[in-house]
Amino acid sequence: LAVVIRGFFALLFLIAVLFCIDFFLIDINTLINSFFEKYSAKLLMSVFFISESFLGLLPPELFLAWASKSSHPYFNVFILATLSYLGGIVSYIIGGYLYLIPFIKSFIELKISKHIINMRKWGGFFIVLGALTPVPHSLVSLSSGLIKYNFKKYLLWSLFRYLRFLLYALVIFKILKF
Repeated sequence: LAVVIRGFFALLFLIAVLFCIDFFLIDINTLINSFFEKYSAKLLMSVFFISESFLGLLPPELFLAWASKSSHPYFNVFILATLSYLGGIVSYIIGGYLYLIPFIKSFIELKISKHIINMRKWGGFFIVLGALTPVPHSLVSLSSGLIKYNFKKYLLWSLFRYLRFLLYALVIFKILKF
């Protein structure tokens, strides 16, 4: 519950920051338009996929803002959500391979085995939180692979990523007056 509350406040904070930046500093619409014109959609989506596959360092909201200015915004939101979902699968697989490293395997089995039991029990809840909140989905996916969380369940719970992209797109599109 605390994670959900923090995620909600993080989203409110992000919205407030966007409003302040747009009102006091720069016109976000102009910035996004120049960004959109400068780089191709394929390049932007490739960069996004790489980010979503490896630690999720770039916030998806930037790419949603870009999508809001494209000729087919909701189609691009769907593509971004799909790339995020697929990037999560890549992270899950990386986590599975990291578990094969003897040092990591022994650390997991000796130091955090009690937490793994809870993670396997409540893993779906954590995956949904990672899919819906600003918590990087890539890290949740990597962790799921590390603990060998059931892959089919992971795939199912990760589908909430599509809901997140839709909800965030609706907010961002409204802010950017799409």
